[in-house]
Amino acid sequence: MIANKKIAVLICTYNGEKFLRQQLESIVAQTYSNWEIFASDDGSTDDTLAILEEYQRTLGQERFHIVKGPGKGFAWNFLSLLEVSGDGFDYYAFSDQDDEWLTTKLEHSLNKLNALKADNEGRPALHCGRTMLINEFNECIGYSPLFEKAPSFKNALIQSIAGGNTMMFNAPARKLICLTPHDYKIISHDWWIYIVISGCGGDVIYDESPTIKYRQHTSNIIGSNLGWRARFRRINGLFDGHFQKWIQCNLDALNVMRLPLTDENRLILETFIRARSATFFERIMKFLEIKLYRQTGFGTLAFFIAVAFKKI
Repeated sequence: MIANKKIAVLICTYNGEKFLRQQLESIVAQTYSNWEIFASDDGSTDDTLAILEEYQRTLGQERFHIVKGPGKGFAWNFLSLLEVSGDGFDYYAFSDQDDEWLTTKLEHSLNKLNALKADNEGRPALHCGRTMLINEFNECIGYSPLFEKAPSFKNALIQSIAGGNTMMFNAPARKLICLTPHDYKIISHDWWIYIVISGCGGDVIYDESPTIKYRQHTSNIIGSNLGWRARFRRINGLFDGHFQKWIQCNLDALNVMRLPLTDENRLILETFIRARSATFFERIMKFLEIKLYRQTGFGTLAFFIAVAFKKI
């Protein structure tokens, strides 16, 4: 029965007093209630800690835990919580400080994961998906892009498809993620988790039904992916060197981990690494061989143009 499944809700905070109460209230209001909250604060100087302590008093210390963040940025703040929360949970769900969850968020994700044969057999499984975009006044201003191509390692190596704030995954997935070496830079925890889980043959569910309201405002760490302006910003990142550096950071971490990649994905990774430094024609042939793809035809075309100019 899913009622017996215990969920760790992992929320990271940093100067988030403005909308933190709304997010915590949306967690408390969940239709599925077998959860504990672990909040990691990364050095807030506003009233964020006071708000967390207020909810801790209300919910009790056995259900609301507050820890000090590692001070290494948002990605490591989330990843460190996976270790802090421990292995006593069936599922783990990330939460941003300024979103709002739909009341069925946990129940919906849990049902999707629990229905997987892979999850029942103890294999890693991840649920993620689209978001409803809202402004500072809680008004819907659109939705994140709908990706229709199947999630896979061939996609994950060159694209992140869903925000960490939508992610829930099982205990075997957590065990893999916790192998991440502490002294390496992780660009984005959500992209990294997609790479790790898909690379090891885990199931990745990309859900077209939004389960959270993702607030768009000037203090967002990572803004909206909506519209042509955002699309061109991402394409520009392919050519200005940022994307190349991000991929190198991911590869550096992957290369020192003892991940149980599938045989197929290990071959893809090795070919990908060799292709990045190959001569022009060899580079093109190797990338065509492993058939990497982004979620849109336009994005895939831009990717192969970047390959041609050795920007990957």
